[in-house]
Amino acid sequence: MTPYEFLRRYDREDYNSDPRLVEGGFFPSSKLGVESGDTVGVVLLNLGGPDGEESVEPFLYNLFMDPAIIDFSEVVYFQARGLVRHWFSRIISYFRSMSVAEDYKEISDDGGSPINPLTREQAENLEHQLNERYAARTGATFKTYMAMRYWEPFSEQTAAQMQEDGVDRVVLLPLYPQYSKTTTGASLVYWHELEKAGEIPAWPTTSVFEYATYPKYIEALSDRIDEGLERFPEEVRDDVHLLFSAHGTPLKEMEERRDPYCCLVHSTVKHLMEHRDFDHSFNTAFQSKVGPSEWLTPATDEEVERLAEEGKDVLVIPVAFVTDHIETSYELAIEIPEELEEEGAPIPEHYEVMPGLNSHPKFIETLADMTAAQLQLPDVKTPTPGSERPCCKSRNRDIRCHQCERVAEATDWTAEPEREPELA
Repeated sequence: MTPYEFLRRYDREDYNSDPRLVEGGFFPSSKLGVESGDTVGVVLLNLGGPDGEESVEPFLYNLFMDPAIIDFSEVVYFQARGLVRHWFSRIISYFRSMSVAEDYKEISDDGGSPINPLTREQAENLEHQLNERYAARTGATFKTYMAMRYWEPFSEQTAAQMQEDGVDRVVLLPLYPQYSKTTTGASLVYWHELEKAGEIPAWPTTSVFEYATYPKYIEALSDRIDEGLERFPEEVRDDVHLLFSAHGTPLKEMEERRDPYCCLVHSTVKHLMEHRDFDHSFNTAFQSKVGPSEWLTPATDEEVERLAEEGKDVLVIPVAFVTDHIETSYELAIEIPEELEEEGAPIPEHYEVMPGLNSHPKFIETLADMTAAQLQLPDVKTPTPGSERPCCKSRNRDIRCHQCERVAEATDWTAEPEREPELA
């Protein structure tokens, strides 16, 4: 399905107003029965990245064409939205591709994104662990796959391989620990629409909602923080400020659609710092703002500048990213300090970016546990599915930031999502 075809179907079905996009309801999040002899396909969902300079422009085009990322519904009449977005995406991707390709060259020898090989390594490790844990005990076989949203392997390619492999049951496993309409939701609605169009088989399917506070994920992050702190001189290590950075989203996703992402990010940080006994000063910021609309705040680059003015050394922790890629290896590690220097703004004397989780053993265990949590395996007790854990459902006041408070005070969280909240 081309991006333009998907866009027309997406608009026709009015998915941006569909509560399933925010609640992850396109597929069940309950346990899926598995029998001996079944082949379970575990699909790792991620955004993907170009595999070389020539694929940067089409990758950007696919990204800008996704209506879950940039919503034109309030500014462009329905019948014209597809063409307007198509030409907007063509023009923007053409002009941005040259500079973005240069950015990729700074972090990769082949000019491609590291996200695909790192995700492939995660998938291989996960498949090994799932079969080691459960295959002999249940008689089921586990096979893992990658389905990238904006570059190869696309969901259609992945599904074709799964069909060839004789997959019987499917677990959709997002590599986004904190659910958002713009990440997990975008991948789920695309898979769902491919099913409706008959372009992929409609297997018995379940999906992982989130794992923002899962203990092993928290432990993996904490281990990587320790590795990051080792890069600082010993005499300053205990006083390093931890700056958690997550990809931003437009504020209206929370205000109008009640996207749980912001609360989930702050919940991850809260649980992580509790796990570390609050051993360092810390705060949370958001990066990668695009366009003029109001986004989640504070901005990561502004926080780095503020902390530098206060004389702080800074370890940036990409809390919502599970692999090294352009937004961690380039934007955080290279672009922010370079731009601050060009502006004559202060830069922390010691500044580092935490290594990505990638195939950290505890993160692979997290993925294995989250997969098993979605399955009813013969004679095996599995974890509680993410959709049934209280992390984001409670809207706990302890984990709210000022933005969560602003919306929560003005919103009846129990009302139907279509209802417009009255903002203070």
